[in-house]
Amino acid sequence: MNVGMVSKRYAKALLEYAIAQKAEDKIYSEMKLLAKQFANVSELCMAMDNPTLTIQDKLNLIKAAVGAKPSDVYVRFIELVISHKREVYLQSIALCYADLYNDSKHINTGKLVTASPVDKDVVQKMKALVQKIKPGDLDFEVEVDPDIEGGFVLYVDTYRYDASIKTQLNKIRQQLLTASAN
Repeated sequence: MNVGMVSKRYAKALLEYAIAQKAEDKIYSEMKLLAKQFANVSELCMAMDNPTLTIQDKLNLIKAAVGAKPSDVYVRFIELVISHKREVYLQSIALCYADLYNDSKHINTGKLVTASPVDKDVVQKMKALVQKIKPGDLDFEVEVDPDIEGGFVLYVDTYRYDASIKTQLNKIRQQLLTASAN
């Protein structure tokens, strides 16, 4: 079955249930954290694929991934997903939920990645730039990634503007390799 289709159906059902329970904001923060944990802790994905782990072990892992006291709505949903043997879709479900939530609340997402910490004025200017491009509410994150070596990478919803030194150096390297091959 199509991963995107399964994930979107579960995420949509979760959003509808969360809205009915007036817990959509709490679930949003938990699903964002869950997606981040899946991205940062590769062992979590492997654990969900591991057939030797019990349902209870997987449930405990996913509950622990979002902190000490997950919401009841979150726990019930995770129990449902795991009992239907759909735990391999959890990362995708979490990402789909965040997208559906943002669409329903008309929230744009943005992320600024820099090589070193930047001051609040720079962050405010970048936020203003994003809001000029895409008016409306904005969920904006700032991340430091020394691997980009300098400059910045700006994400706005599904768009990416890469003005990092690393990318520029890679482009120059590629040009030199292409020129020397000819």
